[in-house]
Amino acid sequence: MNGAVLRLAELFARARRPVAFTGAGVSTESGIPDFRSPGGLWDRFDPREFTYQNFVGSVSGRRKYWELGRVTYPVIRAARPNAAHLALAELHRLGRLDCCITQNIDDLHQRAGLPGERVIELHGNATRTRCLECGAAYTRDEVHEWLQAGDEIPACRRCGGVVKPTTVLFGEAMPAREMQEAERRSRAADLFVVLGSSLVVYPAAYMPAHAKHAGATLAIVNLEATPLDAQADLVIRDKAGAVMAAVLDGVRA
Repeated sequence: MNGAVLRLAELFARARRPVAFTGAGVSTESGIPDFRSPGGLWDRFDPREFTYQNFVGSVSGRRKYWELGRVTYPVIRAARPNAAHLALAELHRLGRLDCCITQNIDDLHQRAGLPGERVIELHGNATRTRCLECGAAYTRDEVHEWLQAGDEIPACRRCGGVVKPTTVLFGEAMPAREMQEAERRSRAADLFVVLGSSLVVYPAAYMPAHAKHAGATLAIVNLEATPLDAQADLVIRDKAGAVMAAVLDGVRA
C-alpha cells in the first residue's frame, strides 16, 4: 500500500463523519460507459435532444428518449458492483462511512449492500420510473419489457399518463430533498472523499466545496485532474476500485 492510500485509510479510520462522493469513474469500472468520454453515447446521440422539455412536451421527444433507453438500460442491468461499491458498503457496516452522495444512476451502491437511506442520489435512479400524471411507480424492468414487446412510448397502465424514469434529464430541476440532504451531510462531514468524479457537473460538484469550506479534510481519487485538486488535502491518481479495496484492508488492519 503506497503512502497516499495508507493516509486515506488512516483518515477513514479516524473520521467521525466520513462522506463519500461518487461519479462516473466508479460506474465505468463496472462496465457502464461514461456518456461524455470519447466514443461515449454523446458521440452517437445529440444530448440536446434529451432535455426534460423535449420529453414532456412532445411525442417525438419521448420516442427518441426511449430509443436511447433501450440501448442503455440493458448495460446498467447487466452491470455488477465493483470493488469501490463493495468497499463503501463494508466501510458503512464497520461504522466508517456516514453516507454516499452519488452522481450515478445505476443502483450499484444499493446492490453492493449500502442501505438505500445512506445513498443520496443527486441525479436519480435509472431502475425506477413513475407516471407524471398519477404518480404510479413501475420498475424499469417492467417498462423495458413493454419496449421489447413493441411499445415505443410507454404509457401509464393506470391512467395513460407519461411514464418517466426517475433520472434527472437535461433542463430538469434537481431533486430538492436530495440536494438539501447532500449539502447538510457535506457540511457536517469531517472527511469528504471524492471517487471517480471530474467535478465539472454542477450543482452536484458544489458538495466537496461545501465540505471543505466547513472544515472537512478533502480527498480526491480520480484518474484525471479536477478543478478542486488545488484545494484538496490529498489527491490520488488511480482507479477508485483499487484504492478503496486497499483502504478497506487498511481500516481492517
